[in-house]
Amino acid sequence: MTRPLRLGISPCPNDTFVFHALAHSLVDGPAVEVVFADIDELNTMAVRGDLDVVKVSYAALPWLLADHALLSSGGAVGRGVGPLVLTSTPRSAVDLAGATVAVPGERTTAYLLLRLWDPGNARVEVMPFDRIMPAVRDGAVDAGLVIHESRFTFADYGLHQVADLGAWWEDETGLPLPLGAVVARRSLGEDGVGELSAAVRRSVEHAWAHPEDSRAWVLAHSQELASDVVDAHIALYVNAFTADLGGEGRAAAVELLGRASTAGLVPRVDPDFFSTP
Repeated sequence: MTRPLRLGISPCPNDTFVFHALAHSLVDGPAVEVVFADIDELNTMAVRGDLDVVKVSYAALPWLLADHALLSSGGAVGRGVGPLVLTSTPRSAVDLAGATVAVPGERTTAYLLLRLWDPGNARVEVMPFDRIMPAVRDGAVDAGLVIHESRFTFADYGLHQVADLGAWWEDETGLPLPLGAVVARRSLGEDGVGELSAAVRRSVEHAWAHPEDSRAWVLAHSQELASDVVDAHIALYVNAFTADLGGEGRAAAVELLGRASTAGLVPRVDPDFFSTP
């Protein structure tokens, strides 16, 4: 009997909402075994080849695309979705020169944006994304680079926004921000990867058509987020680009990694790798 594919996703509401139908065989597609981890762990597991299909940071793709294909569905790309730089007291970007900034991983899109926005001035300390706001609040670091639902909850920690790096990116490029990508091992074969991409799209479409189906699973994995935060998270991060990356989404990925490569942050990626099944 063919073994289930190992699917790596985060417990964040957008991922559980998108992949619920596939994980629970509510749409046609391969059987999957879900592995939950935060984004930095998922990036590392993908590089090691531990998973068959996995949600990763776009920033991790230069180390993955030789052995993994980028899927056209399931990712996180959009406008108004970028990481925020936060501090415990009101400060300007100029005040961050030489500051220690907590980041959710050095192969995350958030980290690339920080370095493109502020090349080399800040010192970074890597920590799990859910520990960053408490660390900023408690004075363990000068600032934090936050992702996911933190944009909805940072005021609860008494924190202040210094910069919205997604807004900065959109002003710079006019493009949406590519945050998270779904990749599958090329060893699954061209047909297998294509079938998987179609199955992920069916899962997205099922989630939109039947949001009540995934509700309990989403809430069970949402780290005790308030229901309204979960809803806002899904509404923001699950959008038309999630169903189909499209030409604009691919252009955004090429632009991000091209700028990062020019800055010496990642290896160069051949744009042909961004063709999607």
